[in-house]
This record gives sequence, C-alpha cells and structure tokens, in this order.
Amino acid sequence: MATTTKREIAERVAQQTGLAQVAVKQIIQMLFDEIVNELSKGNRLEFRDFGVFEVVVRKARTGRNPRTGEKVAVPPKRVVTFKMGKVMKDKVSVAPEPSAPSEPSAPPPPPSGYAPPMM
Repeated sequence: MATTTKREIAERVAQQTGLAQVAVKQIIQMLFDEIVNELSKGNRLEFRDFGVFEVVVRKARTGRNPRTGEKVAVPPKRVVTFKMGKVMKDKVSVAPEPSAPSEPSAPPPPPSGYAPPMM
C-alpha cells in the first residue's frame, strides 16, 4: 500500500482545475486548518458521501504499565472519530486488484550458526 502526500494531491487537483499548484496546496491547508479548528471547538463535521468527523470523550480508566505491571490512572481525553460516508465505504470496500507477480526473490539466507558442509 502506498502513501499519498498533500503535495501529490495538490498536483492532481492543480492539473484538473488549471490552478497553480501552490494555490491549490494553500487551499488544501486552509481546509485542514478549518477542520482542526472546528473539531477543537467540539463541533461535528459532516461531509455528505465522504464521512463524519466527531469529537468523543473517552472516560477515565485504570491502565497498567506494561514494563512494571503497576496500575496507572489514565485520565479522560478527547479523541476524533471518523465514520465513512456511503460513497467512500462502497469504494473502499472493493478489494484492490492483485498486482502482477514479481520476479522470484532470492532464496532466504541460511539460519544463523549454519555452516556449509565441508568437502
């Protein structure tokens, strides 16, 4: 699975719209900033067919330090949840086409401590 960056999306949108890539990147950043601002206020954002962002408060709980096993109080915190819209859900749920088989890889290295037989 590949990672797509904001720059790559800006390049594609710029090509499709004829706008300058710098302007598109600024617009994308402004959209992200507005989303963060609204979520920080506790507001719910709904983008039809895309999805819904919502702030949820996770209650306080008792956790455990994995290193020492000691019980630790975990305070309540606000987290952002995202629920996919129908169009996104339909597109994402379709399995990607399998890629073409690659060339056979080199044989795995011998196990550590392995010595080839002496002749």
